[in-house]
Amino acid sequence: MTPTFFQLIYEFLKTGLFAVGGGMATVPFLKEIARNYSWFTENELLDMIAVSESTPGPIGVNMATYAGFRAAGPLGALCSTLSLIAPSIIIILIISRMMRQFQENKLVQHAFYCLRPASAGLIIGAMASIYHETLFHPGAASFAAWLNVPALILFALFFAGVLRFQKLHPIVFIALGAVCGVILKL
Repeated sequence: MTPTFFQLIYEFLKTGLFAVGGGMATVPFLKEIARNYSWFTENELLDMIAVSESTPGPIGVNMATYAGFRAAGPLGALCSTLSLIAPSIIIILIISRMMRQFQENKLVQHAFYCLRPASAGLIIGAMASIYHETLFHPGAASFAAWLNVPALILFALFFAGVLRFQKLHPIVFIALGAVCGVILKL
């Protein structure tokens, strides 16, 4: 195994172990990986978030597979994907084995009580980062240049659409977003 494989395994094991809160909680870890390695860029991460939201599978698994493939081909994709999901599988097996035994334990209940807001904070932080990078131009010289007006308008329209047409399947909005991008060439 080359150093790249060990780096993939290490980075995605770490992400899988500490990204508590689901797929969006992996975003800060993935951003750090993008900064430290050439497996994908932060812009590719934003594109992959869009792809992951419109395809089956969680973002972390999709990004691990993508980054692993870019870094080391199919074997790299397999290593990084398995590294990402292994901690969750192991932890869930342990917890499920012990859960019945400790379900009524006050310490366990208190731990879960505090884990929920911690997870929500990680998800909100990732969401804020995605909003900032999608709707604005970080590092722009002026306020006018900082605003990504087309993206802000589309965001507002889609947000209003989701609120107004809550019964529509999310794939409708995803497809509309793709069509708008093709038509408007944004």
